[in-house]
Amino acid sequence: MDWRGEYKKKLVSAEEAVKVVKSGDYLVFAQPEALSLGLALVSRADELTGVRIMGGGGSDLPMYDPGWYEVYPEVFQLETSYVLPLVRTLVKERKSDFMVSGLFAVPDISETKPIDVFMVQISPPDDHGFCSFGASLWKKKEWVREAKVVMAEVNERMIRTYGDNFVHVSEIDYFVEHTPTGKIPGGTDILGRRTSGPGKLEKTIAEYVGSLVKDGDCLEIGVGGNAEWVAQLGNLESKHDLGWHSENTVRGIGTLVMNGVITGKYKNIHQGKAVATAVGGGTKEEMDFINENPLFETYSASYILDPRVIAAHDNMVAINSAIAVDLTGQIAAESVGPVMTSGSGGQLSFAIGAYLSKGGRSIVAIPSTARVGTLSRIVPMLEPGTIVSTPRSLADIVVTEYGVARLKGRTQRERALELIGIAHPDFRVELRKEAERLYWP
Repeated sequence: MDWRGEYKKKLVSAEEAVKVVKSGDYLVFAQPEALSLGLALVSRADELTGVRIMGGGGSDLPMYDPGWYEVYPEVFQLETSYVLPLVRTLVKERKSDFMVSGLFAVPDISETKPIDVFMVQISPPDDHGFCSFGASLWKKKEWVREAKVVMAEVNERMIRTYGDNFVHVSEIDYFVEHTPTGKIPGGTDILGRRTSGPGKLEKTIAEYVGSLVKDGDCLEIGVGGNAEWVAQLGNLESKHDLGWHSENTVRGIGTLVMNGVITGKYKNIHQGKAVATAVGGGTKEEMDFINENPLFETYSASYILDPRVIAAHDNMVAINSAIAVDLTGQIAAESVGPVMTSGSGGQLSFAIGAYLSKGGRSIVAIPSTARVGTLSRIVPMLEPGTIVSTPRSLADIVVTEYGVARLKGRTQRERALELIGIAHPDFRVELRKEAERLYWP
């Protein structure tokens, strides 16, 4: 039987596919995908109990609706690997457990939690029977091969990328054809975040960060927070022959490739290619440009976020965001206190990789204050229970709207003074008093 016959034989409705799910099964959903399979699974709520589900933080799957707990509290036991607005309430109210990711920013579940069912979204097969995972890969390819049963929604609108971003029809157990409308609620983006756009503060921070980027550097820019605006507002269009090796691909990167700013000319590996594990953060024009464009390659998170691979690039510049930084350089990007409000993604991997890279730099972009200027994000000590996303031993450069603090190679006193110098002026006197009390006579 050729792949076309195999595909036709495996093509079923979503309702038919989810019949294989049993009470007590462990399911993994790629984020935020397989929506028709999610709806079909929810329709079986009266028949199931104790189904454990691990979904990504951006998941808008039906079972992640808080209202389900009022009616079916025992049906779905949820885990999330990245806390974004769509699931933040669930985690705060302990209706979803938080899955601590490994070094590659994706949960290391294969050894401890065998996957009974993996649900994922793919493109239609090409002429050779290969489907693409679209705009993001993460560990989908590994999970396809580790799961006992694989169900794939076929979305004819999905883009294709080069690299290692494909799966053959023979590796899938069930196909369900479903192309979503792609509509996002007004005022939010695909991750459920408000999309008010950048202002003067974001532009100022982006310009400071951009001033630290040199011709020929290889960049990584994290999604979320102020780092995300560097590609658009950091004056990178004035640079030459930049490279791209990143976890995500933020808006503006596609345009920089399009305009010949990012060429990858000086990359040590994947020379001439823009490489990431996810490329889905661009405008429609950028996504059309990325689709089936050999300049872009997508690889597993296990490869992209391997610090050894990152460090293989000379002049690797990692640009990420944070929630708070203490005066010793500890960087918190996931919580204030013990309650998870965000995720660090690949920040630690890229901080390690940049540290080991010849000429590498790790930059954290952060506003000086929070809550409309009432709280300083530069703090004497992190609040008890706060997760340290990047330890002070890897802290390098911190940027706020008030300037640049260089921490690498500094004493504790020097670090504190550098950070106080970029804190909001309203908090500098108190920060210095606390620094003198805590860190020097």
